Order: sequence, then C-alpha cells, then structure tokens
Amino acid sequence: MDIPDVSTLVLNEPGSSARPAPSISDDILGGEGRYMEKLRNYAESLPYSIEPYSKMLELLDLIILRIAQCVEAKDYDPGLLQWDSMLTYWSMLKYPIPKEKRIALAKLYFHVCTTPGLPYNVIAAGCDALHMLMRSKKKLSIDDVRLPWKPIFNILSKDLFLTRRQFEISQTSWYMGYIAENVRRFFHPSAIDEMLATFLPMMRATSLSTMLASQYYMLTFLPMSHPQSYLPMLFRLWESINSYMFDERMLHFFSKLTEMHVDSTVSDPGRIESIPDDARSEDEGRPQWEKKDLESKWKWSGIYSDVGIFTEHNWNFIMSKCLVSMEIPLADTGSLTTGPSADNQAGFEINRLPKPNWRIPSLARIIVYSMAPDGVPSPNSAAPTPTFTPFASRSATPLPQVNGGLGDYLSASLARGIHSKAKMYLAGCKALDSLVKMIASTEGFFHPTNSGSWTADLSAFIKHVVYEFNKRWYEEQDIECKTPLHRRLTKDMKRELVKSLRTVTLLAMFSPDSTTVSNIQSCLKSMSVMEPDLILPPILERAGPALEAVVETQRTIAIIKALGAVAPALVCRHVYYGGAKHLLPIMELLLPGIDLNDPPKTFCTTAFIVEIAQYIKFAEMSREDNNVMPIDVDMGRAAADVPALEITSLPSTFDFSEDVPRTKEEEDAILKNVSEGFADWVAAFLRRVILLFENLPEEGANGSAGGTTEVQLVDSVCGAFSQICVHLSEPLYDMVLNMVFDYASGNVRTNAVRAIHSLVECVANANQAKTLAKFVPYCDRNIRAELEHGASSLRTTSSSSVPLPSDATLHWNLAILRAMALPYREQLIALFKLLHQKTFSKRGFSSSGKLVCSTLLTLTHTYPLENKFVNPDEWSSEDFKRNHYKYWGKLYKPEDVKLLWHVPSTEEIDFTLQIFREVVEPVLETLEGLIGSGKHLSFVRNAFSGIPTLVKEVIPQEEMQSAAETSDILHEIPEMIAPVEPLNAGFALEDPSDPRHQYMTTVKRRFGHFLHRASQTLRQQGEENTVDAVHMLIRSIRTYMLEYGDSRDNYYLHHERYTNEMNVARHYANQKVWPRALYVRRARYYHSARLRWNSIERRRSSLEDHLIDDLVEWAMWNYVTGMTSQTLLDNLCSSFDGVRRRCLPKLYKALEPGTEDDRMKGALWTLNSNVFDPTLATELIQRLFDCQHNERPSIQEYVSALAETCLNSFGEPCYTMYQIDIPRVSRAVEDLKRLLQAGHESELTVQRCTVQRVERLKLTDAAIAETTRVLLDIASSPKIHWRYAIIAVRCLRTLIRRDSPMLPSQVRLLLEKTHDAHSSIYAQRAVMKISRYIKLRTLAHGPVDLVMEQNHNPLRRTVEIKEPSHSFTSQWMAEFKVPVDTQRAQREPSVKRPYRSDDPLTQFNRMIRDKISSGWIAWKDTTDYFLLPDTHHSTFPSWEEESQPAVSAIRTMVTDESYWKNLSTHYSAENHSDDISQDNASCVKSIFQLLEDEPFEALRSTLETLLADKDKNKQRAAADFLAGLFAGSKHWPLEKQAKLWEWFKPHMHTVFGPKSNDTLPIWTSFLEYVFFNKDPRRLQPMVDHIVDDFKNVDFNGESTHEIVEVLCFFRAFYEELGLKFVPWVEETVTRCWEELSRTEHDDVLAYFSEILTFSGKALWRPNPSVPKAEVFVRECRTLPSDYDIMGIRSKYHETRVLKLVDEFPLWRDRRLPGARAFLSTYDRVGVLVCKWLLEIVHDTNSITAFDYILPLMVINDNDDLARRAQVLLVRMCGVTIPRPLINPVLDAIFSAIQTSPSWRVRLKVLPLVQVFYFRQFPVISDAKIIELVEVVCRCLDDEVVEVREMAATTLSGILRLSPRRSVLQLRDRFIRLLKNSSLPDRKSPAYNSALRQRHAAILGICALVDSFPYTVERWMPDLLTNVLAEHTYDPIPISTTVRKCASNFKKTHQDTWHEDCKRFTESQLAALSTLLTGSSYFTSLWNVSTLYSPLQFPFTSYTV
Repeated sequence: MDIPDVSTLVLNEPGSSARPAPSISDDILGGEGRYMEKLRNYAESLPYSIEPYSKMLELLDLIILRIAQCVEAKDYDPGLLQWDSMLTYWSMLKYPIPKEKRIALAKLYFHVCTTPGLPYNVIAAGCDALHMLMRSKKKLSIDDVRLPWKPIFNILSKDLFLTRRQFEISQTSWYMGYIAENVRRFFHPSAIDEMLATFLPMMRATSLSTMLASQYYMLTFLPMSHPQSYLPMLFRLWESINSYMFDERMLHFFSKLTEMHVDSTVSDPGRIESIPDDARSEDEGRPQWEKKDLESKWKWSGIYSDVGIFTEHNWNFIMSKCLVSMEIPLADTGSLTTGPSADNQAGFEINRLPKPNWRIPSLARIIVYSMAPDGVPSPNSAAPTPTFTPFASRSATPLPQVNGGLGDYLSASLARGIHSKAKMYLAGCKALDSLVKMIASTEGFFHPTNSGSWTADLSAFIKHVVYEFNKRWYEEQDIECKTPLHRRLTKDMKRELVKSLRTVTLLAMFSPDSTTVSNIQSCLKSMSVMEPDLILPPILERAGPALEAVVETQRTIAIIKALGAVAPALVCRHVYYGGAKHLLPIMELLLPGIDLNDPPKTFCTTAFIVEIAQYIKFAEMSREDNNVMPIDVDMGRAAADVPALEITSLPSTFDFSEDVPRTKEEEDAILKNVSEGFADWVAAFLRRVILLFENLPEEGANGSAGGTTEVQLVDSVCGAFSQICVHLSEPLYDMVLNMVFDYASGNVRTNAVRAIHSLVECVANANQAKTLAKFVPYCDRNIRAELEHGASSLRTTSSSSVPLPSDATLHWNLAILRAMALPYREQLIALFKLLHQKTFSKRGFSSSGKLVCSTLLTLTHTYPLENKFVNPDEWSSEDFKRNHYKYWGKLYKPEDVKLLWHVPSTEEIDFTLQIFREVVEPVLETLEGLIGSGKHLSFVRNAFSGIPTLVKEVIPQEEMQSAAETSDILHEIPEMIAPVEPLNAGFALEDPSDPRHQYMTTVKRRFGHFLHRASQTLRQQGEENTVDAVHMLIRSIRTYMLEYGDSRDNYYLHHERYTNEMNVARHYANQKVWPRALYVRRARYYHSARLRWNSIERRRSSLEDHLIDDLVEWAMWNYVTGMTSQTLLDNLCSSFDGVRRRCLPKLYKALEPGTEDDRMKGALWTLNSNVFDPTLATELIQRLFDCQHNERPSIQEYVSALAETCLNSFGEPCYTMYQIDIPRVSRAVEDLKRLLQAGHESELTVQRCTVQRVERLKLTDAAIAETTRVLLDIASSPKIHWRYAIIAVRCLRTLIRRDSPMLPSQVRLLLEKTHDAHSSIYAQRAVMKISRYIKLRTLAHGPVDLVMEQNHNPLRRTVEIKEPSHSFTSQWMAEFKVPVDTQRAQREPSVKRPYRSDDPLTQFNRMIRDKISSGWIAWKDTTDYFLLPDTHHSTFPSWEEESQPAVSAIRTMVTDESYWKNLSTHYSAENHSDDISQDNASCVKSIFQLLEDEPFEALRSTLETLLADKDKNKQRAAADFLAGLFAGSKHWPLEKQAKLWEWFKPHMHTVFGPKSNDTLPIWTSFLEYVFFNKDPRRLQPMVDHIVDDFKNVDFNGESTHEIVEVLCFFRAFYEELGLKFVPWVEETVTRCWEELSRTEHDDVLAYFSEILTFSGKALWRPNPSVPKAEVFVRECRTLPSDYDIMGIRSKYHETRVLKLVDEFPLWRDRRLPGARAFLSTYDRVGVLVCKWLLEIVHDTNSITAFDYILPLMVINDNDDLARRAQVLLVRMCGVTIPRPLINPVLDAIFSAIQTSPSWRVRLKVLPLVQVFYFRQFPVISDAKIIELVEVVCRCLDDEVVEVREMAATTLSGILRLSPRRSVLQLRDRFIRLLKNSSLPDRKSPAYNSALRQRHAAILGICALVDSFPYTVERWMPDLLTNVLAEHTYDPIPISTTVRKCASNFKKTHQDTWHEDCKRFTESQLAALSTLLTGSSYFTSLWNVSTLYSPLQFPFTSYTV
C-alpha cells in the first residue's frame, strides 16, 4: 500500500509543529556559492539534521582515495567498480564536490577510460562517472581543465572498422564516441588544425563509410569554441554529399554551434593564447596554419554573419534541408528517398557510433538561435497568420493588347517599372522570416484531413521551435546573459512567432494521431506562456462547441487536452491576469467528462483538473470574511446532468470581449463574480465521481473493480479529487466532508469498496482531524456490529476467493477506516484485537492487516503533511483569505518554500510499541503455536510492513566481519570492499541502547526465527494444499528482509515522479521558480535518497542466511511459488552481500541426476538470473553440461536459456591491460593523492591491493585453464549431444586468448569441428581467431599492441609526402595499372628523401598499396605501403615460440588430405546461398596464412575435383577454397606465389568461363572477396584476364549470357577496387560509350549505366589548389561560394552527353514504327540514360547528375521512356541543387512548358514545377519566383482543359509563398479578364475561345482562393460572393471549377469558421451559402457561433 502524500493540515498535530527546527551545521549555513546554496535549501527542506559538509567531505576523500589506490594497483574489477558505485551513491546526497577534487577525479577517470584494453564494464562505469563530473558547464570549463584528444581517437579509429576475420563486435567505439562528445569542450582550440589534418584525408569518394567516419570525427572532436576556421569547409562538404545520415549529424552539430555562439566572446581568437596548453598526449602536435583571412583589426564581435552565424547562402541551404526533413511526400513519391538510398552504401560499423540527436529539434534550435534583429522590419501583421515579408515587387497590369493573345496578358510581367526596394523581414528578423515561409508552405499538411507520418514531424518541429524560443527568451532576461543586446530576441519577434504558428497549431490540435496531439499540447503550453492573449481566446472559442458535444468525441478529447496545455494562462495570474475568469465556465463544461463509459475523456478531464487544482484555492471570494457561513448542499442521488449556475450580473459598463483592455481591478471583479459558483461546481463534481463509483463493475478476488482501465479511472478521479480537497476553503471542505460522509454512511456497495477507500482518503489527507471525528466512531460501531453478526466468519485463504455479499458492510467500513487511520489510541487497539479475533475470510483478515499497516505507517513514517500551492503561513494569513485569487499560480524560489513534515513523536512511538506489545506480539505467540495459519501471519506481516523507518538497523562488528568472509566479492582485501556508514534519514529509533530500539529489534528477530521454522515445517508437509500458505510465507520473508529504509519511499520511483512532475510544471527550459508542490516532491525525493543510502548494505546474520536458504528451497519447489522466490532472491542480491555464493551449492546439487524435474527446472531458472565470478565458472559449466542426462524438452529449454545467458556474459579473458603502464594515468593518480595528502599508509594499501590483484589473476588463470580442460573433455566426448557440443565449442572459442598461447588439444578439437555439421561456424571463427592471435603475438611490440590488435608487419613501410599536388595524385593512382617490377619492389626505396610531387614515376620503386588512406581531398604527411615478399624466404620466418605447439597441431591436421576432403564435403553441402561464405574463405585463409603452401598439396586434388564439377554446391565449395587460398597467399615468398599462379592459370578459363545462372553469383562473390582491400598488382594474372575479357567481348554477340558474365566479373573487379580502378576508367568508359548505339541487349546496357555511374564517382576530385588539408580548409573560406572547390560538378561525361544530345534527334527520326519502337536506338539509349542518371541521383554524388540532366530533359517519346524520365525528374527534385544550377534547371523546365508541341508534356511538367518549387524554394531567388508565376499563368490559357486545371493547381501552391503584391496584381488581372469575357451563342465560332478565356479567369481566381486555405484575406469575401458566386451555373467546365473551389473552401475553413465568418457581411454569408448549393452548412456554423450567450460563457466574444 502506498503511503499518503499528505496527511493532515492541523498545524498543532502531535509530532509536527511542537518539534524544534532541525539544526544545520555552520559549514552548510555559511557556505558560499550556488551549489552550497542548493545544499542549504535541501537541508532546510528536511525535518531532521543532515551531516555537516566537513564530515561528508571526509567520506568523499576516502572514496576518492580508494579510487586512486585501485587505479594505481590496477584493481579495476572489483575494486574500482566498488568505489565508483560509492561515488555515485555519495553524489545522490547533493553535497557539492570541491572544484579541485572534481578536476583531479575527472582527469583520472578520463585517463582510465582511455587506457587500452580495459573491460567494458569498467569503461561503462568510467563513462558514467566522467559524465557526472564534467557535464555541468558552470562547474568546469576549459580554463579549469584541458584534456588530450588523441588517446580517444587512437582507440576509436582502430576499433571502428573491423577486418573480415574479426567477428567480435564490441562497444568500444560507442564508449569512445560517448567520451569524446562529453569532453570535447576540454580539447584545446589550438588542436583544431591537427585534427583537420588527421580527419579530412580519410575521406574517399567511393566509400560512404569513410565519409561518415571522417565527418563523425570532425563533428565530435573539433572544439566548438572557435569554428571560424573550419565552418565554411563543413558547409562545402555538406553541400556535396547526398546522405541522410550525413545531414542528421551535421544538423545536430550546427544546432549546438548556433546555441553556443549567440555569445560573441566565446569565439574570440585572443582566448586561445590565454588557455594553458598543458594536456597534449605524446603523439599530439600543434601545427599553426595560416589564417590571415580571419585576422581583424577591430575588436572581436563574434562570428555573426548574414543570418546568425551563417551566410545567406548557407542559411538557404539549411532551410532547404529543413523542408526535406519534414518528409512531406507531395505527389512525388520517392523524391525524398535519394538520401536514404545512398545511405545503404554505408557499412554497419557506422551504426556502432553514438547516434546523433533527431534532426527535428536540431533544426528548431538552429532557427531559434539564429534569430536576431538583423533586417529591416516589415509592418506588423494583423492577420491571423502573418505572412512572411513580401518581396520587392513592382506593379504593372497591362490590358489585353490587340496584337497579343490571352496567354501574353496572363503572363505579363509582375515586376516591371519600379526600382527595387530594400527587402524587409518579419519583425526585422531574417531567420523568423524564413521560418514563417516554411510554415506557410507546409500549412496544409497540419490539417487532420491531410495528416500522415509527416504531421508528427511537423508538430514536433513547431513544438521544439517555441520551446527553444522560450528557453532563449528567458535566458536573455537573466542579468548574466552574455548575448549582445543588439542580437537579442525582441517582443515583436515573440509575438509574430506566435502568430505565425497559431493557425497550424490550432489545425493540428484535432489530429487523430496521439503523437501529434502530444506535440501540439507542448506547443500550446509554450505559446500560452509567451503570448497568452493570442492563444487562450481561440482555444476557448473552440472549447464551447466541442464540450457541448456538438461535434465528435475525438474533438472533445482534443479540446480538453488543449485546455490542459493552456492551463498556465487560465490559472497563473503572472502568466495571464485575465485568464482566470474563464476557469469556472470551462470547469462547468468539463463536468460531463467524468464518464465511466468514456475512459479517454475521463482521463483527460481529470488531468486538466489536477493541473489547475494545484494552482488555486477553491473558495467563494465574497464570503471570505470574518462571518463565514457553512455551506450545506443536499446530497440526494448523484445526478448525471450539469448543474445550472446562478451568476450575479456585473454592471452593464463591463465589456466582456477579450479585445477590450481591462485593469487588474476589473479583472478581479469579474473573477469574484464567477467564484460564486465554486460551491456548486465542487458539489457537482463530487456527484459525478460518486455516480462513476456506483456504476463500476463488481470487484473481483483482488479487490479491483473491473479491469486495468477501471482501476486507472478510479485512481485518476481520486487524484483529481484529492487535489481539490487540499485546496478547499473551510466552508467548502465542510460541505464536501458532509457529502462524503452522507454517501459513505448511507450506502454499502460491493463494487466500490476500493473506491470508497480512495474517496475518504482524499478528504482525510486534507484535514484528518475533522475526518476522524466524523468517521471513526461510525466505522468502529459498524465494524463491531458486523463482526458480532458473523461477518468474515467463513475461513478462506486462497487469493482467488471472492468476498461474500454478507461481508460487504464490514469491508466497506474497513476500507473507510483504512483511508484515515490515525490515533484514537485505545479505541483502535481494541478494534485491532477484535478484528484479529473475528476475521477469518481472506478479504477480511487482509483488510484488517492493511488497516494495521496503514496506522503504523502514519505513526512512524516521515513524510510531508501538506502540499498546498502556498506556504502554510500564507494560507493562514488574512490577506490570503481575502485575496487568494491574486496568489493563483504562484511560483517559488527554493529558499522561499516552507514545508511541514510529519516526524514520529514520542507519543506516536509509544503508541506503535503499544500496538506491538498488545496486538502483534500476542498474535506472534499464537503463530508460533499454530505454524501455517495464514490469518495470523497476514496480520503480523502487515504490522512489520508498516515500520520500515521506525528502527535504524545496526550491524554488529562480528556480523560485518562474518559477512565479509562470505562476500560475493571474491579475493579482495578488506580495505577495498566499500563499507556504508549509516546517515541521518529520519529513523524514529536510532540509538541501539534505547530500550525501545532493543525491543523492536528483538520482536523483529523473533518474527524472522518464526519464518524460518515455518518454512521448514511447510517444506516437510510438501502438500499442494499448502500453496496459499507458502505464498504468504514468501511475502512475509520479503517483508522481513526488504521492508526497510526506502522500501516505501523508493528512490528511483521518486526520481521518476519528480522528473515527470517537473516536466509537467515546466513553463520554459532552465526555469528557476516552480510550484510549491514540486518542492514538496523534491524534498521527498531527497529524503528517499538518504533512505536509499541506508539500504545499500543490510545486516546478514545467521538468521538471514537461514531465510536465504529457505528461499532457495522454495525457488525449486514443485508448485507455483518458484517464480516469486526467484524474483525475491534477485532483489535480495542487490541489498545483501553474499547471497549468490550462498545459493550456489544448493542450486548445483539440484542439477544432479535423480533430482525431480520441477526442482531441476527451478534451479536452472534461478541460476539464469545471476552472474558469477570467472573462478566459479568451472563448476557451473560442469553442472550445466551434466544436465544432458535429463531429456525432458522443458528442462533442455531451460538449459539452453541458461547457456545463452552465460555465453552473453562470458567474455574473452585478457589480462594484458595489467601490463600496460600509461604515464598520464600515473600522473593523474599522483595529482589526486597529492591533493588528498595521502601518506605512507596509502602506499602500503596499494601494495597489498597489488599483491592481492596478482594473486586473484593467478587464481583466475588457473580457473580458466581448468574450465578449458573441462570443456575439451566435454566437447570431445562421443556421447555429447550436438546442442551441448555447440555450447562447448562456443565457450572454447571465447577462451582463445591473445595474452596466452593456445593449447594444442584445443586447436586440434576446433579444427576437427570445422567440418562438423552443427558447430562448424563457431569452430571456423575459432580458427580465424587462433590465426589472428598467433600473428598478433608474433608481430606485436608490446601489451598495447596486443590489446588493440596492432600488427607491425615487417613489409610495411612509411613514406613521407612532402609536397603533394594533383599531378602527384594522378601519378600515384596510375601506378595501380602498371605491373610490379618484383626485383625493385622487394627493396627499400632507393632515394632517401621524402616523396615529392615532381618525382618521375620511375624514380621510385613500385609500391604495393592495399588500402588508400588519403589523397582524395588531401594527403596526409605520410602514407603506408608494402614491400613485396622475398623470392625465397618467408615474410614471417618463425611464428612466436610459445605458439609453435599450436602451429604444429594445425600443420599436422591440415597436411592430411582427409581433412580437406571432410571440409569440402561440409562446404559443398546443399544450401540456398548464392555467394561464397566469408567464414569458410576466412578459415581457409587463416590456415594458409600460417603455414603458407604446406597444406596446398593436401588440398590440391580435392580442389581440382571441385573445380571440375559443375554442380552449384561443388562450385561454391571450390570458390570458398580458392578465395581463402589467394587471400592467405598475400605474403608468401614470390617463388611460392608463382607456383600457385602457375597452377591456377590453366584453371582460370574454367573459373571465368561460361557459367550458369546459379554459379555466376558464386564466382562474382569470389572476386569481391579476393579484391577487397587488395592492390590489384598482387593479383596481376587475374586482373589481366578480367580486363582482357572486357576488352575483347563482343557486346553484340548472340549470347547475352556470355556478355553478362564478362560484365558481371568486371563489375565485381571495379567495385571492390574503388579508387584504385581509376587508371582503367577512361578506356572502360570509352569502350562502353562506343557501344551505346550498337548494343541491342538491355541487360548489357544496364551494366553500362552502372559503369558510367561508377566512373563519374571514381573521378570525382575536389579542387583545392594543393591537395593538403590546410589549403583545402583555407580555400573553402576564401574562395567565392560559387566556386566548386569540392569538384562535385565534375563534367567528366559532359562532352559525351552533348554528343548524345546532337544524336538523339537523328535517332528519333530513325525510330521503328509501331510496337517495335522500343527496339530503336533512340529508345534503348534513352532508357540507358534514364537508368544512369537515376542511379547518380540516388548516390552520394547526386549533384553531379544535374549537369547531365539539363540537356536531356525532353527524352520522353514512348510510355516507358516517359515514365522513366518522369521518375528521374521527380527524384531530382529531392536533391538540394547547387545555387549556380537553380536558374538553368528552371529555365529548362520553362522551355519544356513553353515550347513543347505536346500537351502531355506540359501536363507532366506542371506537377514537376510544384514539386521542384516546394522542395527548393528556400534557394530560389525572388525574381525567379515571379518568373515562375508568369510561366504558370500563361498555361491557364492552354487549349487543353486538363493542362489549364493543372496550371491552376500549380499556381495556388506557388502563390502561397509568392509576394503579396503579386497576388493582388493577379487578382485584379483575373477580375478584369473575367469582366471582359462574355460568352457568345454556343453556335458562334468564337464560343470556345470565349469559354476558354472565362475559364482561365475563373481558374486564376480559384487559385487565389485555394492559395490561402486556412485564412480569409480581406479581398476574399468579395471574390467569393460577388465574383465566383455569379458563375455557379455557367457552362461546364466553369461551373465545375467554381463548385470545386467552394467545396475546398468549406473543407479547409470549417475548423476556423467562428473566426473567419467575422470577415463576411450578412449578405455575403447568404451569397456564400448559395455558392455552396444550400445554406445548411453555414447555417449550422452560424448556430454554433451564436450558441453561447454571454450568460453561459460570458468572457469570450462569439459575435458574428
């Protein structure tokens, strides 16, 4: 049962006010600083004294010292983990850590976390601690601490990308990324240049993974304080790469950057010199790049630019990304898929990094923090939704000329004759103006009828915009704000922002999507705080119709939620003084919301009431005087209807309209008048609650009425009622109390027993004295009478038993009494005794026990007494009683809050002891004589449940020592096992010498002994009919063991509640003042933290051990209690040390043969929930594998589950980390110890800890060796089941260690298992691991290399690149095509100087370069290459000596032919794979890498047999072997490689010869494997064969399949080479291009398109003058924005494309007629071009496509070609186009519209105009938009009606974002045209022309109306009613167009009609009704708008 949040409001209640205030130590009272002030506030909020700061610092010093000692002794686990957890617990107590200790500790944690090779659990704990210490920007800055960046990067870059033989995916990359993100602000700004020089060269055009990785490094490591040097470079990169993942991370970075740099001082270059550069790692440098362009002679004023910190060009790009991010599909399905499609090229490794924040909040933050008064302000808007600032426009509307057509008239220039004016911006803010444009463009997608997945994104966007705006607004009100005054937000910005978002918010408010509604609620809340006068009135206007059920239920719920969102504006006088007057009318309308039949509405209603009730006092203001009269309301029966209110009229001089400004006095007068109805409302609310209770379903066995929904309903209703009761005035409270008493005393309802308990609890919490006086005598009398008459006399113990109807009155009164049980001392004790004697039914004695528990909790617990919205002294003040309405919504600072607590008094403690002596002890004595009586046990258990904080537990020293000896922490010195010293936490009895303390301890121990004896007795009975007793026993053991400290005030639960309540109460981010109720919750949260501290370590004596043993037995019991016991055991493990070790022997014994199945299952399940030390693993494994004796399926399922759990936590043992000495870690330890003044004793402790750690490692190694031996025996046993064999092999694979040589027996077993049918995959990966580690142990230079898997290959060489250039890059690439000179490539470089760009190609030896690590954007200073192996001698002459036995074991196995035959049988087993297996090939590679060609002869015959067999499976096996063979031969001596090639060349024609469709993918994947990360010169014969085949194939041959084979192999070749394929690109493209017009095979052309796509990407080259990072970064800053420094417009194919453009007309003329047209060259090449360009558009370099698309836009002569071209153009719109290409693309579109002879072309291009405009409008110039409007207007005169209608649709979308003056000009133009268009007789030759002219005018007018779907412009009523209405009955298509426009107007304005109708006169409304073909709709709207008279809803104007 939950303890009550509040108890009594009587200030003189015993135990509360009589007690003096707790003392606070001087060091807390006198402490300085904001964090000491916080601690002081916490201390003052508690009713007891907390420890002095000095004492807690001593404890902190001990914790820190132990942490330092653990690190110094390298005792990471368990030592460091133990003390790290103590630091976490210490931080819960809110004591501030001194800065110098925080710095030293943070440095230590940082260096520990970046030590290579640490276990993941240690790194995880370190990351959390690091985050806790360094997250606050106010506690630490870069002036306090600096950190190196290289240690993180070195680990991260090494771990991120795995080799093909690494299958262990770790969390290292995530942890390193997390650390970097948390500490990046401590990287020195002078490291920026070196970071860029490191990260930029990593990018490669053909690898998205390298681009994303390089981007991640830059955006995670680069210091954000001084971005001016690299910011332009980031934008250049971003603009050139098409990737959704790239966008998301970039937006996240810029969002943080914009927020940081509103403060101009952050980026001051002068600060760099002032920051000490004292944290460089050994490998960090500080290059100083030239930055003359950044120097300024003026005082630093920040990095502000055109819009915030962005240039106008960059800002437009961001806004286009913003529009794309909303993922609005339009009619262009697929245009937004180009980025996600490109992301498919990224490797899975990128997902191992921390994810960026969602792009929506990032965009919102960018926009808000870019706002500043940076433009000329436009006039303030008076429209409901303000438009963005109009463009500079000109007016000229020519009349139709005699020599000009209608099209010329319609498209006449809208920008002629007037010079440009200065551009103005909404509220003088460019960013705000851009935001409003975007909102205007997406307005239609907020409407519920047009909702979809995008609506959630849009609503989230506006939610985050207003949240961030509010946050920044209040930040700038702070006197410490550093934002320059001229850059701060203005009131005009705030108001215009709310106006711009109001319409869309109100539209989306009724969305059917719950996520959208939640977002809109948050948005409304923020906006109601910003501008309540703009938000509250429209909400109230919508509230009337919705709450009167005129509309559907969904709208009712939506409006209730909206009212809850704007609650601050209704009740908080400081937010909106005039809002309070609306409160009572709204609450009246909400009363029907309390409805059992409509749970969602009830939940929303109660949530609203809770929201407002915590801010106000319910009282009649006019009656708050000295002559308070009691209020009496006739209870009667609960009525379902809403009571009518009698409201006293105010003077007629009052105007209730919201538009009329009123003084505070006038507002108060209105509010006083309204408050007369509070009494009636409260009474009506209570009646509704009681009506709901009466209609609940009947209660079940568990006491709940109905299902979960009904229980939640009762809880929510009672929660609302509780808040109301707390804030009632005395008269209203008396009225409510009487009503509740009348109902409770006059009714007994079996379906509402739980509900009446909650209801009475509500009134009791508000005033317990009055409630007790009312109810206790009544309940006592009734209970006694019922018991006397036999109630609860039928014995039942089953939890499923249903209460008897005859017991209803007893249960009813018990429930009432339990809600308020406080001392009526003698009366209650007598009642407890009677209840114990007389109640025999399960429900009866359970309720009696709960009554005892509730009484004891109320007596002994420490809890706040009240949670009113003002302090108790204010509540009692005369001013508050008279003027409480002025206090509504009051917020407090922490220091102003005064709390009243209940603290157990001496009388209450005595009463508690009396209960135990007179009630509990006698029952316990009875129990001891009648073991197994559930009734008595329930009573005693509940009694002990009620005293978790009565007695402070004391652990005797001898028990503490005994517990340490049996601790779960094994092999640790006592000093490193963290003790927990008890702290003050409000325990009533703390002194162990106090007789009362001793008595309660004795009674509780007696209870524990009884439980143990009862457990033994029940186990001996072992009968099924004892199940209920066992359940009750286990619950009692739980009470005895766990009901202590925070068991009733759970710390984590309070943390969650505190966080939730803070989120609800928050008006804006970083709020400093809060409602008082939140401080009450915070005090309870802090109190629970102190209780939690005291619950960390519990007493474990022999009695507790016996009870633990009992629980283990019950966990394995036959019946249904096992799960309960297992859960309890898990809980005990977190509070009692040593539980796991104590449980194991019994659990293991239960796994032995002969054990009952149920008992064995219980043991397995219990083991599955625990984690054990490695030294205990051997026995666990033995026991687990012994379980195969039991073949029962359920048992084996449990074994499998346990095995999987064990394997998941069973990591590779590696203790190399203990050999690693990191100097920076040692320095950090010494600094910390010096700070703590650690002495000689500390050194001795470190020495003992080190010795113990070494001994522990020896024991662990011995245990691992024994485990390995056991597993080998198990796995090699012929009797082992295959499932167990798999587990054994997996374990053995895990036990392969890099820090210890492998056992030959282990190696042999794993090799044997490689061809096992079941465990082969695990065995093969084990072989790979063995090979890796042998190589690693041989080539590593130390322990760091071992843990990071860094090999030092003897053939690797590093060459310095001194003067890179583009010619050098070209030469370097060209070398891949030149065969290697083997003699020269085996020697060192002959010239002993750096590589220079002007060196001739022949001057250096050829270099083997398997990986390209730099050179695309820029070159690193050095590059790696490999020498070729020696001709005769092995590269690795001898593997490590200790690994030789393992190597010999492998040699023995694999030089036997039978091994390969068995392996080939396994590889060629039938499966459904069409590719080679990487595991198979890598396993073979591992063998041949170790032994070179030794096993080849044994394999040769098997392999040749497989190659000769055409069967698919045999071919796949052959490919597996060959792939591994070639991969493993990379470093063989050249002589051996030559022999291998000599053998393979005759087979090459077989391998690459004709293949079936089944085998072709197999050999393609073979090529992909062998060429992966491989210099093609290593495989020269294979390369020559593939290239020759491509050169010689006849693309017009008869067999398409043969051609496809060649192309398929060639594709695998160039795709795997990537940039290394560049030397072959030109000849490949030339060959393909020559064949375009000759090839007749579509499949071949598809391969050509892929080649063209790849070639363009491979030849994409950035264009810095020198390929160096420094030059690239500098030129990105200095060159014009139009300069293509990224080379993304690489026009490699331009010449060929232009040639195609010339040839297409010729091919079109030669097209075949009819159905054979698709066979024509024109069609085939056209399809190829579309495929090619579509592939580019979906690639990372999609921008390249635009230069090729423009000349080819008119290819669309057949249906397939037209469809492909249309898809291409649509997808093109989804890519952000470079600014230089915007106008050419639009001009090409205009040309297609204006010059195409085909109307179908115009019909297809016009929608493209819509799509292109919507996607790209942020980057389209004003002049081009006007030209676009003109072109579309011309199409209104098209001869084809479909084209005209499409043009009108397109025009309406464009006009939404067009200059307002242009709209007015078009309106005048269309009206004039309409007036001049008269229709002649139908037979007249001019009829069609005249009809088209009039239709054009009508379409234009309709487009104007449709362009403003949710507002009514000033000119619109006249246009609708006086222009369009006149043509309702014109000929078709005019009348159809008019009616469609009217229908759209009706649809889009129905939600806002109560506002929009005010713009129409009565005559216009009548005409509008006629236009809509009947007036029913607008008549109904008229009725809605006039439904509420001023008497019913007097404070909102509804006048039409």
